[in-house]
Amino acid sequence: MSGAEDGHPVVLRRATAADARHAADVWLRSFAAALPTVVRPRTDDEVREYFHHVVVPLREAWVAEAARGEVVGVMVLEGEELSQLYLAPEWRGRGIGDRFVALAKERGPGRLSLWTFQVNAPAHRFYERHGFTAVEWTDGAGNEEREPDVRYVWRP
Repeated sequence: MSGAEDGHPVVLRRATAADARHAADVWLRSFAAALPTVVRPRTDDEVREYFHHVVVPLREAWVAEAARGEVVGVMVLEGEELSQLYLAPEWRGRGIGDRFVALAKERGPGRLSLWTFQVNAPAHRFYERHGFTAVEWTDGAGNEEREPDVRYVWRP
């Protein structure tokens, strides 16, 4: 899949081993920008190791690649779960997240679910705009961050 946002061609493609560190760095930057009040239980190096050893080789990981090969987004699917969707902060609002969600819906088995933190109001608006419905709220006891979260579900 390809397209242009603000004149910059962006291609969505499956992640390769060479993308792991770049995808982890997008995750780290995006998390810091979007969720400054959420305490991360893992160091930056642990996140990079997780992407290198687990996310890219063992999950259905996708990246958004801009001109000159810059990785500007990452999406991870695990069956019917959209487990991760992060964009480099300066690339938000250019339609890449919309394209990732469309791709997830195409690849999904007829339904998708995801978790997002309750404090992430922009994510709530984004997913609701794409037809996801909030179905469960928790106190955060089930996630590593111990941060209250909400589960969203999409059905065609």
